[in-house]
Formats: sequence, structure tokens, C-alpha cells
Amino acid sequence: MAGTDRTQAPTLGGPRVVLIEPQLSENVGAVARAMLNCGLDRMSLVNPREGWPNSKAYAMASGATEVLEAAQVFATVEEAVADVSVLYATTARPRELTVRVLTPREAAADMRAVQARGEKVGVLFGPERSGMTNDHIALADTVISVPLNPAYSSLNLAQAVLLVAYEWFTAADETPADTLSMSGTRLAEKQELIGLFDRLETELDDGGFFRAPDLRPTIMRNLQSMLQRGRLTEQEVRTFHGMISALTRSWQHTQNAKRRRELEGDKSAD
Repeated sequence: MAGTDRTQAPTLGGPRVVLIEPQLSENVGAVARAMLNCGLDRMSLVNPREGWPNSKAYAMASGATEVLEAAQVFATVEEAVADVSVLYATTARPRELTVRVLTPREAAADMRAVQARGEKVGVLFGPERSGMTNDHIALADTVISVPLNPAYSSLNLAQAVLLVAYEWFTAADETPADTLSMSGTRLAEKQELIGLFDRLETELDDGGFFRAPDLRPTIMRNLQSMLQRGRLTEQEVRTFHGMISALTRSWQHTQNAKRRRELEGDKSAD
């Protein structure tokens, strides 16, 4: 989805993303893009296989160059997280260690609470092919494990970063979960809807729709309920009226009546 607007003030900050021995520079670029999508701009690289800086990463970042330009490179994980107060590790649920395990959503809330106390937060992501070792996980305070299809839960590096970063971003986002884009109109008022329902009932009656008169109230209630679930706008109500006019040819009767009035007026003038 396209959505870059450099005129908007960026939302930046959040936890540091630490990539352990990333194998492909393109993956680092994709991670930078995922990070900036969610307002994260602190990246640390531990012994990247293809060296740093790397043009392939910049090409894949699709404009998220500020993340790459500020990235720090370290020889070991211990050096990369030396000034971090609380460290999270993203991995499958470890079997050999007793650790606290959170979902990305719970971890995001946890990280925000930690940062609110003024403590530095870091998140570890392991190599693409092998993942993290137990020694890496042992450095972390908490493990983040993503609940996915148990038969196929493999994620690429950028996907894993995006999942965690997105939960971090939305944990403080106030965007309404359900909005209606009005596109220059407004929601129909009840009097407009009632007028539409009355006309629809009249036209259906004239057309012989109500063959079982005792079911008429139930049918009309169902039709009203169906149409109101659609949250019709004022423009849509007028469009519906136009459709009824076309189907019943009542617009022809209106035009014919108008012509008759005009002819009668001309004769009166004579």
C-alpha cells in the first residue's frame, strides 16, 4: 500500500531493533522499511554477513534511509545491548529455558510501560536461517513468541520485525477502529429513511408484492432493518428514490403531468 507523505510530522522513537548476524542486506533494508512504517528508527546490526553499509539494503528500504544511516554496527550481541535496561528476544517458545513469554501485543504494552519509566528497551531478532541461540535468549528478560499456524509458523526477518513494531505502534494509537468516510455527504436522517420506507412499501403494494397480507408487517420490518444496517447516506437515499422511480416508471408519470400542466398553462394564456 502506498502512503508516504513527507509533509507529515514523523512519529519516531520506540525500542531499539537489534538484528543478529543478518545474512542478506536486502532483508536489512526491508526491516528498515517496516520499522519506519511503525515509527521505530533505532537499528543495531551485529556482524552483518555482507558488511555495512550496503547499497542493496538502501535499495530495498524504499526511502527509509534515515534508519539505515543511523544504524550502528557491533561485533557481538553483548556490545549491541550493553546500554539496554530491558531486553526482549523474538523466538519460538524455548524448551530448554525457563523464561517469561509474551505475545507481541502483550509485549508492546509491556515495552511502553518500561519506556515510560525512562528505561531503554531493546528487541533481539535472530539470523534468518538459524534463529537465535540459547546464549542469545539467555541475555533477554522476556521472550516474544508470535501465535501462528502451528503447522507453518515460519516468518522472514522483516515480517517478524513488522509484527512486533506494529503492535508497538498501535498500543498508543488512537485511530478509531470503525469510521465511515462520508465523501462530501452525510448520514441520512430518520425522516429521510422513513420517507424512503413509506414509498418503498407503497410501490411494492402497487406492484402486488404483498401476496400474503398477514406477512406485510414482518416483511417491511425486515426490509427496514436490512437497509438501516447499510447506514445509508443522504445521497444514497436520493439514489434509491431514483431507482424506484426508474423501476416503477413513476418518473414518466411525473414528466407527463408536468407537460400537461405546461400545455394547460399555454392554453390559458391564449
